[in-house]
Amino acid sequence: MRIGVLTGGGDVPGLNPCIKAIVHSAIDEGMEILGIRRGWAGLLEYNPDDPESFDRCFLKLDKQNTRTIDRTGGTFLHTSRITPSKVRLQDMSDCLRGKVVTGTPAPDAVFDLTERILNNIPRLGIDHLIAIGGDGTLAYTERMNKEGVPIIAIPKTMDNDVFGTDYCIGFSTAVTRSVEFIHQLRTSAGSHERIGIIELFGRNCGEVTLLASYLSGVDRAIISEVPFDPEKLAHLILKDKKSNPSNYAMIAISEGAKMTGGKIVDYGQADAYGNRKLGGIGLITSDTLEKITGQDCFCQQISYLMRSGVPDSLDLMVAVNFANIAVKLIASAKKMDNRMVSLRDGNYTSVPVAEIHQGIKRVDVEELYDTEQYRPKVLHVEGKPMFLY
Repeated sequence: MRIGVLTGGGDVPGLNPCIKAIVHSAIDEGMEILGIRRGWAGLLEYNPDDPESFDRCFLKLDKQNTRTIDRTGGTFLHTSRITPSKVRLQDMSDCLRGKVVTGTPAPDAVFDLTERILNNIPRLGIDHLIAIGGDGTLAYTERMNKEGVPIIAIPKTMDNDVFGTDYCIGFSTAVTRSVEFIHQLRTSAGSHERIGIIELFGRNCGEVTLLASYLSGVDRAIISEVPFDPEKLAHLILKDKKSNPSNYAMIAISEGAKMTGGKIVDYGQADAYGNRKLGGIGLITSDTLEKITGQDCFCQQISYLMRSGVPDSLDLMVAVNFANIAVKLIASAKKMDNRMVSLRDGNYTSVPVAEIHQGIKRVDVEELYDTEQYRPKVLHVEGKPMFLY
């Protein structure tokens, strides 16, 4: 049996340990592993009539060439945000564009190239696919299964917002990094007696900001789910600053946060799903608070530092265990497919991939956030999951 494995979407710490564990476990089961480069893009760009394209798009994986990859972050297979059902012209290589585009399409045209994927998979001798990714990657994983391709999904995302699992690879490290940098930035805030605004990743889900704020003890936390009033925030943070013997205050804010009546701050060209890059609400908040309070403020975007470097121990453990479960599902007598490995109520298990569409995973504002004070409100821990989602 030949298994194809790919990583799609944004990179997170824990992907390389997951890949290594898949390879070692699968080889022990007598399987062959084909690494697919750059996520779904590798399967799209592969040209069976061009032998050289194989090396550009794939890498045969074994215990030797994956022996040390778990010591580094990111994904050594590389990744992309390509979804074959929604491919833009600018995301295609010249070679691919020449094969799939006819006439003169509109500049914003989007193409469904699923048929090309379905043609390439059997030519590569792939019997089963393991896709590691977030909502976008896993949604297309389900599409593949509906087309008859056996699939196992592994959830990863810093935001921890994939529905159907309590935990996604990359989340713990993102929280750990955020807490570390918040504490380090206290030295500058305290030295200059300023208000520090720390902008963290989080498009629609503010769980990283909520937990990082809860654990680091920042004065105020602004999450994606709750629009904030800058006048009210200014009043609260001035009180925090005055009550601090070192005369400084700290605010953590999700990149997807917005002011009351305002819009999410984004920039750049929209992707195939209509999403533009986020970032800038921290700086806008800093400038606004300076005008209202007359106090010096600074803004620091943590952004990619949250997803860089090696995983912490929890992400390492989950990545390895998710990998082993995925291979066991394929190797089982029932040859399970269309499953997503997951953590539910503290236990490792698997669920149908379709569960990612069964709901939207967001911060439980009523239980965990004080909308008047703009800070975590964790009143009842007993009986809640470890990460208080």
